[in-house]
Amino acid sequence: MTRLSPDDLYRFAVPSDPRLRPDGGAVAYTLTTPDRDADENRTEVWLAAPGAPPRRLAQGSAARWAPDGRTLAFVRPVDGKPQIHLLPMDGGEPSALTSAPLGAGAPVWSPDGARIAFSGPGGSAPDPHAPVVAESLEYKADGTGLLRGLTTHLFVVDVASGETVQVTEGDFHAGEPSWSPDGARLAFVAGMEPDRDLEVGGAVYTVGAGEGGAPERLTDPELICAGVWWLGERLVVAGLKGEPVGHVRLFTLGPGGPAEVETGLDRNVMTGHPGYPGATPALLGDDLLFCVRDRGSTHLYRAPAERLVPEEVSVSGVSVGAGRIAYVAATPHSAGDVYLIDNVKDVTRLTDYALDGVELFTPSRRTFTAPDGTQVEGFILRDEAATTPGPLLLDIHGGPHNAWAPVLDGFHLYHQALAARGWTILTLNPRASDGYGEAFYTAAVGAWGLADMQDFLAAVDDLVAENVADPDRLAVTGYSYGGYMTCWLTANTDRFKAAVPGGCVSDLTSMAGTSDMGYHLKTHECAGDLAAQSPITNVGQVATPTLILHGENDDRCPISQAEQWFGALRERRVPVRLVRYPGASHLFILNGLPSHRYDYNERIIAWLEQWVSDSPN
Repeated sequence: MTRLSPDDLYRFAVPSDPRLRPDGGAVAYTLTTPDRDADENRTEVWLAAPGAPPRRLAQGSAARWAPDGRTLAFVRPVDGKPQIHLLPMDGGEPSALTSAPLGAGAPVWSPDGARIAFSGPGGSAPDPHAPVVAESLEYKADGTGLLRGLTTHLFVVDVASGETVQVTEGDFHAGEPSWSPDGARLAFVAGMEPDRDLEVGGAVYTVGAGEGGAPERLTDPELICAGVWWLGERLVVAGLKGEPVGHVRLFTLGPGGPAEVETGLDRNVMTGHPGYPGATPALLGDDLLFCVRDRGSTHLYRAPAERLVPEEVSVSGVSVGAGRIAYVAATPHSAGDVYLIDNVKDVTRLTDYALDGVELFTPSRRTFTAPDGTQVEGFILRDEAATTPGPLLLDIHGGPHNAWAPVLDGFHLYHQALAARGWTILTLNPRASDGYGEAFYTAAVGAWGLADMQDFLAAVDDLVAENVADPDRLAVTGYSYGGYMTCWLTANTDRFKAAVPGGCVSDLTSMAGTSDMGYHLKTHECAGDLAAQSPITNVGQVATPTLILHGENDDRCPISQAEQWFGALRERRVPVRLVRYPGASHLFILNGLPSHRYDYNERIIAWLEQWVSDSPN
């Protein structure tokens, strides 16, 4: 048996987006694997069924079953643009259904199977050389770049003829569509207010699925909507009531307006986004299924509050059919597998994507107490046979409303690699993390660095006192908010011998005017004195050797944040290195080029070994 290393990145095969066939007999899912030779993330549609080995169906993603289960719709590129394809399950090759000029999104079948709705860019391709004119802050988006006036709208394509109709239009972005039970209308979320770039909002609308026309608004501004789904006769909405920073909850829309789904859980509903696990709500018979985050793990529940999965898992996709539930989950020993639940109790694992011949370190759960009495939880990854204090890496998650989970992490491979070299890895969920109640979730609003720093230092102090960590061999890293806090800690303490901020934030004032979400960060998340919460204010105190890793095309935490930190440290002759990843957006460490993700892991290990570790390995 060997230990995990960055080279194993190219061996990971991670399933996602499970879709249970309507008869409950098989699950289609997307399998993503890094291709070393092509330097790309290859996505394929696979099929898993009880008692049979999984099999590949086609190149592509976002597989969706027709209501009769005889056809599978999915998305794959044609001439560089994603298009919907149809695969007959009784034999035959997939054929393209759409030829959308700018591409099509995930297919959504109508109840009768005659039509498919999808979202996609409306209009024609803009001139890439034309001047970009902006009158709204919504002129760019991380991962897309400059929008150049393009907006996302809803389309309906006839399955038999391929005729496509655009059913929404205007100066707004329409969210993913959901069909009404009679197939007459589509529900979606959009922000249509004139000042939507200055207000956090989103409302539920419906529009005719055939003729289109003016959308009808169903919710008022007090409910900030993030998603909507017709589940049977119920229209279910995920959103926030009133404040833009807080827990997402579920509501049902009726004649009397939205009614909150009572769960009795002080937890955040997770509908699933890149970097954030979870799944869209679903119906099992008359029961509503949904995901929440609890103490790092993302669980599947049946309303009001019955947990359906083991404690130490992270669910990232759910589908139902014929009384069964399919889901994908990561565990301490797997970055993801497909499971099938029968009768809400019998669980079968349909896939096995564990890495052969690799012995893993598994995290242990710990609770620490900050000086103000706040309890914070974290996970320790280390060789349990270690008996002497060794080097410690504090790794800080992004968000800040994300959370570390006690499962195998296929992105931060340096955790396992460093543990094999004698390091202890501390992944802490400080105040503002998700999964510990709404008061904890909002505990650092307007007080980044000021409220949360004590959580990290208290945990490090405990591990030093317990002879787990050597106080002279401490290091810190993190990405996004974690990159911010890495800069903050080295500007406010000299305890760390090396630092690696990734996708960092160094100056909240300049970020407010340059990030695609800067205004909302300034107004809601960091409301107050931005200079007091900015690491750059105290950069003169930094002496820690620092490696800065940043995506060149990051519009969430712009490259200028890294440049400011690099320039300030270099001017003061602090050992510093800036690594810029060409073409990489903010989420490149999750879905960017495999070569970039490999390099990111390798550089962290090398930097920490250079400045901290005295291990001969």
